[in-house]
Amino acid sequence: MSGLLARLGVGRTALETPEIVQLDSPALQGADAAVAYFSWRSGGDFHGFARVAPSRFLFGLLDVAGQREKNQPVREAARELFQTAGTELLSAEEINEADAMTELARRLNLEIMRVAGGVCSCPAFAGCYNEELGTLCYVNAGHTPGLLRDESGTAELHATGLPLGLFSLAPTDSRIVGLGPKSSLAIVSRGVVEADCGSQEFGLAGVKHVIESGDESARGLSHRILTQVQDFMCRQPKHNDVTALALTRA
Repeated sequence: MSGLLARLGVGRTALETPEIVQLDSPALQGADAAVAYFSWRSGGDFHGFARVAPSRFLFGLLDVAGQREKNQPVREAARELFQTAGTELLSAEEINEADAMTELARRLNLEIMRVAGGVCSCPAFAGCYNEELGTLCYVNAGHTPGLLRDESGTAELHATGLPLGLFSLAPTDSRIVGLGPKSSLAIVSRGVVEADCGSQEFGLAGVKHVIESGDESARGLSHRILTQVQDFMCRQPKHNDVTALALTRA
């Protein structure tokens, strides 16, 4: 681990700030969310934010297989369905959020396969944050685990199903976790964990180091994950899309 921390820049002068695009979510009650990604993009990463109810905020990070210029129709169809179906399923005051998120994953799965004309792997992490309750209902369809840090430590939010776009009837379960005061959630694309330097990968260990090293806003956390990736690689990542989405409670 000490070798990894050295590569993360501990005790070193930070490299120049990389070219990073950052986007903030709609205003949240007692929390904030943001996404950051390198402007050089070649893969299928895309994110979604949606205010779906007065106290519900929907977000997601998906990775459509293939090159960006070829998977654009699938990305755009999934992005549109994420917004419309997410709002339809989660807007009512009295709903079962777990059932709604499971149904959202089912619809996304079918839409991806329909537009692709067959199999098209799409790992996806989607979550509904309930601002009133401080809970997160999420589905992880074969995506990189989310990392949730609170006063008790850091937990991994593992896959609850297969990647979307593989099997028309494959189920994706949903789970609910609580976000206490000063909690931080980080979801990163495969390009983050697979960033390498020599024989070492940044991995989830690198993301854990970042999320555990201080309390900050979602914008600050997502940005710092990417700067640490570049510091680790000693160059701008161009091996894949590199994206970090963060949600933090004040």
